[in-house]
Amino acid sequence: METVEMNSVSLKRPRSEDDVANADEIKRQKILEKSKTGNDSGQSIETVTEQPEDTKNEIIPNEEGEEQEEEELEDSDEEGDSESFADMMKHGLTERDVGITKFVSSHKGFSGILKERYSDFVVHEIGKDGRVSHLDDFSVPVDDEDPSEETFTVLSDEDKQRLEELQLFKNKETSVAIEVIEDTKEKRTVIHQAVKSLFPGLETKTEDRDGKKYIIAYHAAGKKALANPRKHSWPKSRGSYCHFVLYKENKDTMDAINVLSKFLRVKPNIFSYMGTKDKRAITVQEIAVLRITAQRLAHLNKCLMNFKLGNFSYKNHPLKLGELQGNHFTVVLRNITGTDDQIEQAMHSLREIGFINYYGMQRFGTTAVPTYQIGRAILQNNWNEVMDLILKPRPGAEKGYLVKCREEWAKTKDPAAALKKLPVKRCVEGQLLRGLLKYGMKNIISAFGIIPRNNRLMYIHSYQSYVWNNMVSKRIEEYGLRAVPGDLILKGATAVHIEEGDVDNYTIHDVVMPLPGFDVIYPKHKIGEAYKEILIADNLDINNMRHKIRDYSLSGAYRKIIIRPQNVNWEVVAYDDPKIPLFTTDLDKLEGKPLPVLPTDGKFRALKMEFSLPPSTYATMAIREVLKMDTSIKNQTQLNTTWLR
Repeated sequence: METVEMNSVSLKRPRSEDDVANADEIKRQKILEKSKTGNDSGQSIETVTEQPEDTKNEIIPNEEGEEQEEEELEDSDEEGDSESFADMMKHGLTERDVGITKFVSSHKGFSGILKERYSDFVVHEIGKDGRVSHLDDFSVPVDDEDPSEETFTVLSDEDKQRLEELQLFKNKETSVAIEVIEDTKEKRTVIHQAVKSLFPGLETKTEDRDGKKYIIAYHAAGKKALANPRKHSWPKSRGSYCHFVLYKENKDTMDAINVLSKFLRVKPNIFSYMGTKDKRAITVQEIAVLRITAQRLAHLNKCLMNFKLGNFSYKNHPLKLGELQGNHFTVVLRNITGTDDQIEQAMHSLREIGFINYYGMQRFGTTAVPTYQIGRAILQNNWNEVMDLILKPRPGAEKGYLVKCREEWAKTKDPAAALKKLPVKRCVEGQLLRGLLKYGMKNIISAFGIIPRNNRLMYIHSYQSYVWNNMVSKRIEEYGLRAVPGDLILKGATAVHIEEGDVDNYTIHDVVMPLPGFDVIYPKHKIGEAYKEILIADNLDINNMRHKIRDYSLSGAYRKIIIRPQNVNWEVVAYDDPKIPLFTTDLDKLEGKPLPVLPTDGKFRALKMEFSLPPSTYATMAIREVLKMDTSIKNQTQLNTTWLR
């Protein structure tokens, strides 16, 4: 894929009438964009407030699109929409819409292609002990109590189908009889082991019927047995949890766990992990599962695509969300245009100074209705607007059935009629419509409560992120890259203000800023007032962030404003073929695949970069600082379309 320079494409977003559709929005924009004061910080590092017009910065997504958008858009053309993908994406968000406006480095930006291949983005989890997860061992711990390999092959496909239906209560049968063709005690034992180990919740017994031996499978303890693997079948000397490294390609973590659950015939909730990982990437992370043997897990390597499991061990504890130290990223930016000096400046700046710790674009959704707007309506207790924002028709790219559902809702306001347009009821729209059907249009709060809690909280966290991004941009604009009196720093878990006499003891890397809430304090300078103003514009009271529904009360938190990545390394390589991999993965190494021989003077150049980040920071924001470009899907798509012409 070849990029061309595009002087005609501006990365600045033109303001449209839609952006200021109501008085509140106008008020909000005035607060965020009011006249800028001079920067008297005396900093030695230049802060860049806009992307320079002569910088041709494009990230060109390949035809599959980015991460979750790929799934959302896969059916969008099924209705024969006349709009092109780029036309539809013009309704999406840009970075400026969510407060991402500043850079900390002074180098001139350059262009490059991110995730041209999903294998150009590799994530290795860093555990709480600082160890980076790698898949480098397929061996299974030796255990005399493990079933024999024959356990996995003794049952026919038909037997497995019948047993699965019995296990999952999919038919009215109370038992399944499996004839023992070659009747020996050893053969019967293997069948008993196979049923019990492959189908948790089922018990077995041997019966004689018409002179033939049958193994009878039946439910041991009702429906609860499926969720709770049988305790008596697990050796007491073995840890209850099998920990393993999951290597996956182009799948998000929950999708991967759902696939594993299906193949193992267990509920997904017996798996635990420390963090979710990107879909459009190769990722390596630790997973723990309750009372499933390493042998069974290793057997999946023979039948799963895009997954590999290894590095098995037994432990007495599951994994907990958030326990990780962070992630190590290996990223390839292909077809870069920067000079060697530009690249050196950019990468040295990333290593020595870092990047603004913005919440990335994926935090705010991909459609014309940003998630932070729904979060704002929840905090305002405006439930009619919450319902309207989720269900109303919206411009842009969506699956055809969602478009029909929204049209039906706009026309009839009938939850049942709109629900009939949805073949997939598990989406947020389907869940809300089911809630409205159950509780009625006058009880939107209860209807909204049907949506899983994490999804509901995502909206208000998105609003907090929107406020934080805008305030950090204003803080950088106002005071530059040095600590100033009134800034906040953390002492342990407690935030304190920097006093005039102590300011020389701190740097910008110590400074934190709050996500709004009832349990945080705010800076004692202009930015403290700016927090109040942005919330007033949204009809919210900074001194009353408790909601009458406890789940939606915001306690707040603190977040560092500048992140300096660790373990930063980079290399510029030449290549001719855009499809060849430019580094070896864990799986390549296990399979003995050599790295392709690269030319010394190829047609294209790529920047290979590695860095480690703490949890809840966005690698795309680090890459943004290097390239000096807008990472939004809207911008990428428009640039890609111009390039294609």
